[in-house]
Amino acid sequence: MIIALASPRIASALDEGLDKIKLFLSEASARGAEIVCFPEAYLPGLRGQDFEVLPFDRAHQERALEAVAQWARTYAVATILGMERLTEAGRQIVAFVIDAQGQIQGYQTKNQLDPTEDRFYVPGHSRRLFEIKGIKFGVVICHEGWRYPETVRWAAVRGAKIVFHPHHTGSDREGVRLTQWGSGPYYEKAMINRSMENTIYFASVNYALRFQESATSLIAPSGRCQAYLPYGQEGVLVQAINVEEATGLLAARYAPERYQEFTLE
Repeated sequence: MIIALASPRIASALDEGLDKIKLFLSEASARGAEIVCFPEAYLPGLRGQDFEVLPFDRAHQERALEAVAQWARTYAVATILGMERLTEAGRQIVAFVIDAQGQIQGYQTKNQLDPTEDRFYVPGHSRRLFEIKGIKFGVVICHEGWRYPETVRWAAVRGAKIVFHPHHTGSDREGVRLTQWGSGPYYEKAMINRSMENTIYFASVNYALRFQESATSLIAPSGRCQAYLPYGQEGVLVQAINVEEATGLLAARYAPERYQEFTLE
């Protein structure tokens, strides 16, 4: 399977964000990609960061989903779209999964919020597996993939060959400009761990920030960084994955029955 990881800059208007999505879907499709993943909450943008978040209500949500579903069908490419989802309880961070026929398969909520996100969002409470062209995959969102490795294992033990990880790390205003992959904060090292400890692919997708703290990267089941986009560069990373290498060997050996609490009899 050929996958694409789309790393756009922050959108300053909903139309700009939608235009960027359409452009990247077109480019990814032209390069043979069968599925494209966008960053965390790309529409309207992740709240609590150093940029203005776009106005976003139910009408905006429906408009965005309808447009992206149409483009997924037009370009015949499945799409993982990071968005907000408005619910009765409050706003959720979700990743909608749309197939190449433009049908919405469903969505994965962000269930483990970063403490700083509690004032903006409410967590989800369930996990699900998705399937495109017979290949199973999971989605974990930002903080989940960094600090809650069980979210990735959940998908891996159920047969996921790859886990997509839309996220946001870094700043558009200030910070350190990284130049060498793996030399920055622990984020890229965590990518290696998520892949190696499950023997699956791990595809991590960041915004194209000026001061990124992690690159948009594809990690092979061996833990090798197969490819990444240069820091701060907007674009689409298109890569072939060999699903036969994603054996899930270590995930399959997970034995939860061996984690019972010890008690004295």
